[in-house]
Amino acid sequence: MKILVGYVPTPEGEAALAAAGAEAALRGASVLLLNTSRGDAYIDARYANEAELETASAKLREHGVEVTIQQAVSNGDVAGELLKAAAAEDVGLIVLGLRRRSPVGKLILGSTAQRVLLESPVPVLAVKAASPHED
Repeated sequence: MKILVGYVPTPEGEAALAAAGAEAALRGASVLLLNTSRGDAYIDARYANEAELETASAKLREHGVEVTIQQAVSNGDVAGELLKAAAAEDVGLIVLGLRRRSPVGKLILGSTAQRVLLESPVPVLAVKAASPHED
């Protein structure tokens, strides 16, 4: 089995990475780490650099998990990139990090996670990052 984790170098991305590593170790699965940029700016902090990807990969390997890394520029369709990778790589689970958003923010901006949850042909595990006041 292969698990796809949508990774960005944020607290939400780190939460998704940790959950994917734990699930992969539990299931004896490998992990496909997909990092995407929306392609809407010349510099995008969501597009991980080499050091960030190596650190993320090392965290997965600590779980004894085999990891493959892919990067893509999505031209604004991050959900489409995740769903395309899931289909192409025949994954059995998608892991995503969720960020807190206001109801108005959800209405105006839409939601990558919501689209993946609704359109994915495989189960999706959505995880939240710890709140700043949580230990």
